[in-house]
Amino acid sequence: MSDILPESVREALRSAERIALLRKSRLTVVSDGQRHRVLRMWSRGFAVGAEDVPPLRGLVDLYEGATHLCQALIVTDRDDDGERVYEFKRSTAAADHAPLDFERPDDAPAGFLPPA
Repeated sequence: MSDILPESVREALRSAERIALLRKSRLTVVSDGQRHRVLRMWSRGFAVGAEDVPPLRGLVDLYEGATHLCQALIVTDRDDDGERVYEFKRSTAAADHAPLDFERPDDAPAGFLPPA
C-alpha cells in the first residue's frame, strides 16, 4: 500500500506516528541536566526523535514518569527514519535501597530499641 501513496503522504503518516509515540510515552532520558522524551525502549537500548534531541553520549538516567529505571552508559548506534537509536554499553537498574553485602536472616529484627 505504501508503494502507491505519494511521498508527501508517506512523510505525513510517519510524522503523525512519531507525534503519537511522543504523546503516549512516559519514558524520558536525562543527560547533562536536560530531560528528553524517549520514543521507545527495549532491553539493549532506546530511541529518541532525531530532530528533537541533540546527540547524547556517556552516562544517562532513564525514567518512567518520576520512577528512576536505570543508569546507562550509551553509544549512538544509528539514525533510522527520523529516530536516533542508542545502544547500552552497560545498564544498572536503579534501587531505592543500598545493596546488602551480607546474608540477612528471615527472622532478623527490623531495628533495636535502647534499654529502658
